[in-house]
Amino acid sequence: MNITVLFEDNHLIAVKKQPGDIIQSDQTGDQTLAEKVKYYIKKKYNKPGEVFLGIIHRIDRPVSGVVVFARTSKALSRMNELFREKQVKKEYWAVVDEKPPLESGVLVNWLKKNHEKNRSRAYESEVKNSKKAELKYELLGRSKNYYYLKITPFSGRHHQIRVQLSFMNCKIKGDVKYGAKRTNKDGSIHLLARSIEFNHPVKKEKIKIFTNPPIDPLWNEFLNLSKV
Repeated sequence: MNITVLFEDNHLIAVKKQPGDIIQSDQTGDQTLAEKVKYYIKKKYNKPGEVFLGIIHRIDRPVSGVVVFARTSKALSRMNELFREKQVKKEYWAVVDEKPPLESGVLVNWLKKNHEKNRSRAYESEVKNSKKAELKYELLGRSKNYYYLKITPFSGRHHQIRVQLSFMNCKIKGDVKYGAKRTNKDGSIHLLARSIEFNHPVKKEKIKIFTNPPIDPLWNEFLNLSKV
């Protein structure tokens, strides 16, 4: 039950989510990342009884990247407040199949969730039961067949980055749900929650936590590009 811990103190723990991990239980009944983290804490600190672990935010099952959990109820409530007040900055990396129309830009759409199909649809203007979604993208480079984007979301809608990029005709590699031509062999998609930045809910100091993408030729090229 290996997990990669990216940050840890008495209040918070951040780990690297692998593609395929689920944050909390769903209809599959698969073991969750939260359960793995609880087990890690219980073993490391030899804690008797139930371990408290608060789920602050989520990323989709086929996505990899940074996930932060709260180790105390105080940290959970304060982190929830930071998210509500949009005081948390997140950066994603995406590998897409088409070049975006501009080198950088802001996408504003209205997303409507289909609960039965577990997918969202983007619209250019507001429709009934839709929610506003906004993100900034920047083209960082390209490979032979794909383009590398840095994404900064300003909202946290269902499948937001996936559906907004697809609406722009930039499908994420492997994301057949939103128009990619084929799946990745491991069921992942080429979307990474690269970093998260916020003021610590108790210590009040600025924290930035980041992780590298899974080992893969396209991701490796993206990683090398980011070091230039």
